[in-house]
Amino acid sequence: MAKAYWIANVTVTDPERYASYQALAVKAFSKYGARFLVRSGLAETLEGTAWERHVVIEFDSREQANACYNSPEYSAARDARRDACIADIAIIDGM
Repeated sequence: MAKAYWIANVTVTDPERYASYQALAVKAFSKYGARFLVRSGLAETLEGTAWERHVVIEFDSREQANACYNSPEYSAARDARRDACIADIAIIDGM
């Protein structure tokens, strides 16, 4: 079974509210075996939109990645994140 990855590009607009999201999201990530491969750091945008943060999270399967995103735990985190950032998130299959 191929691994799956969340790829997220984020610009935080309200750091205080975003901190609430982070505190809640960790529960979902822990429950579904998420492993952070990339979390922010220095990024050089060569083409396209310049995002503040880049995140790559590995899951054992697409099913796990989707289950995490659709879980009650992550739903609560998404609610806390509302109006705290601008984000693009995709689930990508590994090779």
